[in-house]
Amino acid sequence: MLRSLFLFLICLAGTLVASDKPDEASMRKKAVELAHRYIILDGHVDVPYRLNEKWEEIGERTKEGDFDYPRAKEGGLDVPFMSIYIPASRENNGAKLLADTLINMVESFVTKWPEKFAIPASVDDVRTAFAAGKISLPMGMENGAPIEGDLKNVRYFYKRGIRYITLAHSKSNHISDSSYDPEHRWNGLSPFGKELVRAMNKVGIMVDVSHISDSAFYQVMRVTNAPVIASHSSCRFFTPGFERNMSDEMIKLLAQKGGVIQINFGSTFIDDDIRNNYEKNKERIAEFQKAHDEHGLEEFLKTIGRFHADVSDVAKHIDHVVKLVGIDYVGLGSDFDGVGDSLPVGLKDVSQYPNLIYELLKRGYSDEDIQKICSGNVLRVWSRVEQIALEMSK
Repeated sequence: MLRSLFLFLICLAGTLVASDKPDEASMRKKAVELAHRYIILDGHVDVPYRLNEKWEEIGERTKEGDFDYPRAKEGGLDVPFMSIYIPASRENNGAKLLADTLINMVESFVTKWPEKFAIPASVDDVRTAFAAGKISLPMGMENGAPIEGDLKNVRYFYKRGIRYITLAHSKSNHISDSSYDPEHRWNGLSPFGKELVRAMNKVGIMVDVSHISDSAFYQVMRVTNAPVIASHSSCRFFTPGFERNMSDEMIKLLAQKGGVIQINFGSTFIDDDIRNNYEKNKERIAEFQKAHDEHGLEEFLKTIGRFHADVSDVAKHIDHVVKLVGIDYVGLGSDFDGVGDSLPVGLKDVSQYPNLIYELLKRGYSDEDIQKICSGNVLRVWSRVEQIALEMSK
């Protein structure tokens, strides 16, 4: 009798422990709830350049692309930084004109859909728009070429809504060397680039170290008075030799200075085998795309290897940063509409942020942790940059 009672109590305890653990359905439900409770800020969404190539009405659900208003609302996205992307070929070739054209486009979204979108000038504006149910569209200039060697353009673009500048893109420019460009003409920042970083600090524009060379990054960290962001970079720990991602040493220094790395979702940024497979096959892929105009690309890719990471692989990069430097220095920088077909399974568009939050919940992240990753960390940096600009202006 005692033995039977003992076995019953063991079974009962096991049942209580099992029922104490959230099941997948309840955890997914919580992920959706958190996605809408907290502000989700994404550091890099390439909507303007996408629409400059082929226009769609993003106030409604679109047939193409990764972003539109209905899907953003579904996924809980509140603050997508609109990338004012300037190709490297525009250096000394109408860069400022293109930047103004793309900024005008973002302004037109608000004019056309004022009940849906707002352009925030500050962190306070972001919170006000969130409370009103609107999606904020702050802007980040990807490539500093539109500065065109004139520091007066820093304040000009601040007034136009630019809140971060990625100093260079795929080629070295008059500001900085690029991680993608084997010719490092400045061995880091140009003399003007160093002046530009100080001017951005003074005006209140965040310095974005994504895309720049390692030498340029370390020089930025010596020059800047304010914390900086990497708006859409991932961890080089998982992609050895890929300079576009950040090394552990760089992430540590970024964190010491109060900055944030915002993880890029692109599969070639996330998984080294996928990156190498793409590099090996990119000519075949380009030939297929040219012949078939994207039709059947998914099936074709399956015949030549693995090309898509999983949402859980993105969570591994977040884990790595947290273990390396702590919860306060990581955020999200998807590169939606900028990395083409290489988005991971489970993160194919802006409706799917809850899938990533679910992965974080599975790993034991608290609600407070998730709030910091979703937006709190970057909003802290943005606030600090605003404060330092105010102090420097005095």
